[in-house]
Amino acid sequence: MQHIEVRTRSRQEFVDITVPVEAAVEQSAVKEGICVLWSTHTTAGLTVNENADPDVVRDMTTWFTQHIPRDPAYRHLEGNSDSHIMTTLVGPGLTLIVSKGRLQLGRWQGIYFCEFDGPRTRTVLAKVIAGE
Repeated sequence: MQHIEVRTRSRQEFVDITVPVEAAVEQSAVKEGICVLWSTHTTAGLTVNENADPDVVRDMTTWFTQHIPRDPAYRHLEGNSDSHIMTTLVGPGLTLIVSKGRLQLGRWQGIYFCEFDGPRTRTVLAKVIAGE
């Protein structure tokens, strides 16, 4: 298992982690199988989406902020309930297919670490598992 460190610079930020995940797959030497990614945080998730046009990420962060605002009526004492809700919607993990030693992402797809309560230094676990 590999640990991928992600440093975020703002409260809400989508960080493209495709390159370090590809490196984890390459280092594993697994030719056919899956790559399981897991965020070890309750206020940060993982997703796959377009990484060619930065407006996609901008639109997603705008949507989250508009639909899940910080609300002083939330009861969680840390004041980051909105971040927990966003993380629940996105999810903490991904399972990706590995074939011929490479991730099988579509042409425009990238892997994003979704920070909802930064800035922070975060950890994503990557486990590449051999299959048929």
